[in-house]
Amino acid sequence: MTGYLLLTGSTGLLGRYLMRDLLESGQRLALLVRGSKRESASHRVEAILQFWERETGRILPRPVLLEGDLRKPCLGLSGNDKRWVADHCSSIMHSAASLTFHADGSGEPWLTNFDGTRNMLELCEATGLRKLHYVSTAYVCGLRPGTMLESEVDCGQTFRNDYEESKLKAEMLVRSADFIDELTVYRPAVISGDSKTGYTNTYHGIYLYLRLMALLIPRQPIGPDGVRITNLRIPIIGDERRNVVPVDWVSKAMTHLYLTPEAHGHTFNLAPDVCMTAREMIDAGVTYFNSSGVDYVGYVTIDPSTYNELEAASLPGLAMYNNYENTDPKFDCTNLKRFASHLPCPPIDETVLHTYIRYGEEDRWGKRRIEAPVIPWVAADYFREFQVADDISYGATKSRVAIDLIGPGGGQWTLGLLEDGTLTCTAGIHADADSVLRINVSEFRKLVATTKNSKTQHAVEQLFPMSTAVSLEPHAQSNRERVF
Repeated sequence: MTGYLLLTGSTGLLGRYLMRDLLESGQRLALLVRGSKRESASHRVEAILQFWERETGRILPRPVLLEGDLRKPCLGLSGNDKRWVADHCSSIMHSAASLTFHADGSGEPWLTNFDGTRNMLELCEATGLRKLHYVSTAYVCGLRPGTMLESEVDCGQTFRNDYEESKLKAEMLVRSADFIDELTVYRPAVISGDSKTGYTNTYHGIYLYLRLMALLIPRQPIGPDGVRITNLRIPIIGDERRNVVPVDWVSKAMTHLYLTPEAHGHTFNLAPDVCMTAREMIDAGVTYFNSSGVDYVGYVTIDPSTYNELEAASLPGLAMYNNYENTDPKFDCTNLKRFASHLPCPPIDETVLHTYIRYGEEDRWGKRRIEAPVIPWVAADYFREFQVADDISYGATKSRVAIDLIGPGGGQWTLGLLEDGTLTCTAGIHADADSVLRINVSEFRKLVATTKNSKTQHAVEQLFPMSTAVSLEPHAQSNRERVF
């Protein structure tokens, strides 16, 4: 586990869970992130990490951050960053994706899902990355009837939308890359929020239904019995299967599979053991808001001229999911059961659905203000003043200490001490570091503040001796890793 995993899509719903779970497992991560109009790449990542620290009560290591753009050749990485990937990353997990259903003027979903995957493969070839973990979707099956096997890819199937087709084309692209020695493919079904907390940062899929119910049902009149009257004809039977899986389970299963070398090289359908039905989803909203009157009228065309007010406000908005109403497929999960049978998928039942609605209301359906990260001290500013090591200077170092600063503002660096006492510094924990010092950012800051010596003297006199003087961390990755 000494090599870094390069992760794309870490700011998405699944990506932020993968970032948390992989870091907690001890995996060293490098992230490809681009800044937004409002936030820098580092602030975007720091906000996510601090959210997890508030949620779990545990301090997390900070990954190495590589600023890039999925839409550019080699993901837009600089020459130095590409060399860093070549030197330090042993594998890549490509999780970034666009959920846009139908192609629009921006070029999505093809720009991200297909072109972005091609750019990712270009980086793999340029940097010698030969182990790829690719996040596809179970819906590469399109409208193929029957059970979708994990071994199947292109069966001549047709598609409901551009999202499905773009993901199949991208999966075929990675499968055709002859420079990838080991390809592991993950195909999650429809990803929903956290099964325990309800957390989500995106309101697609079943959230369209839940949000509509939350918006419309409370506006309906209350009958004499105290129950809201929701007279609504829905053109389905109600028993239609819904392959919905909670994001926390998907991430947990993927993390386990990534950390299990025997599982590599396989394809995994991440689908539920027990599918939710359309009736269960809608009835959960009915019970949550204490209403009645929904009528499942079967597969008939309801004349819009006969819509009541509630039907006119709800039925047109659901049209984009019509192709999933009675065509949701069955998925074979043989490989998943073989390697992760101890991780059953939690069913999306009424309790979970109520949790989703409650979270959505509290989150104002994505409009709640996001808490900004608090960074009292940025360790990168401290290390930036050291000489940046090149291949020649790093190779000439007489000793090397890796510093793993955990908590807000932290990061990972390796210091090299040259014969003349000069310090060189490179990002990340080098595999050949003599020792690894793991320390909380706040403690490191105190250490820096208490010395009156120069920075170089401080590093030589404090960091290097400390790396051999402190006790071993109980869960350290190796006998070289120590905690202060």
